[in-house]
Amino acid sequence: MERSLSMELVRVTEAAALSSARWMGRGKKEEADEAATQSMRDVFDTIPMKGTVVIGEGEMDEAPMLYIGEKLGTGYGPRVDVAVDPLEGTNIVAAGTWNALTVIAIADDGNLLHAPDMYMEKIAVGPEAVGMIDINAPIMENLQAVAKAKNKDIEDLVVSILNRERHEQTIQEIRNAGARIKLIQDGDVASAINTAFENTGVDIMLGSGGAPEGVLAAVALKCLGGELQGKLLPQNEEELIRCKNMGITDVSQVLMMEDLVKGEDAIFAATGVTDGELLKGVQYKGNSGTTHSIVMRAKSGTVRFIDGKHSLNKKPELVIKP
Repeated sequence: MERSLSMELVRVTEAAALSSARWMGRGKKEEADEAATQSMRDVFDTIPMKGTVVIGEGEMDEAPMLYIGEKLGTGYGPRVDVAVDPLEGTNIVAAGTWNALTVIAIADDGNLLHAPDMYMEKIAVGPEAVGMIDINAPIMENLQAVAKAKNKDIEDLVVSILNRERHEQTIQEIRNAGARIKLIQDGDVASAINTAFENTGVDIMLGSGGAPEGVLAAVALKCLGGELQGKLLPQNEEELIRCKNMGITDVSQVLMMEDLVKGEDAIFAATGVTDGELLKGVQYKGNSGTTHSIVMRAKSGTVRFIDGKHSLNKKPELVIKP
């Protein structure tokens, strides 16, 4: 892949963030998602690549989709797989809470897992704890391993997990072990990325969430030297058939990093829509808007944080007010 694609992808996530942030706190998640999706499409059309969406928005919330198989880019340049979530955290934006992102990941053609839209059990850690976790191990063993790797007591660990009824037993086990918990309402891509940055205060992410988001998070952690393990959790016969169609006959199979994103190279970009531990959200003042983004490349190990200031007079399509 061309390294110049890193900066091109940030243009896409910035545009989506500037569009969707106009809906923050207005209680209209579909409108925010649609705004992000349309902006992404518009900017993707200018990027020199032959992209194919292998992970788009899911059917779970019937969102306006960048659909699986959609072609993105100018049609010239490298052939790449594209994983995209125009707005990771539609409910977050609707409520005006933390950690909504616009997200893109790309890898060479054929290197991203074509994850079906279903739930995935996940465990994620940053670089210090790579090789120390096991998704099939008891929670206490994983907490002990991460604590040892990070030279902490279990009581010092912070575990990020979605605040869902299905996680009640897991939450109780974490508390019984003595670790601290950061419950999140949505946005487990941001939660997984946070494990790789000391200043976020998150040591490990556990629990189940969307499988497509698992692949996006895996690309980010590949760039950061972290680790994510996953197991698909089909809920019905239709989802079992999807697993078989993608070559997974044993749904208990643990998906390791190389299963989720192959090869030595991948690029991940995200822009904050609302404030989070790692990225600031979009701010507007008069005819300007500011964005805060991260872009990473696995092959070089480069991680860039980018502050953008945008003249909204010159981007009128991004300032349509609801």
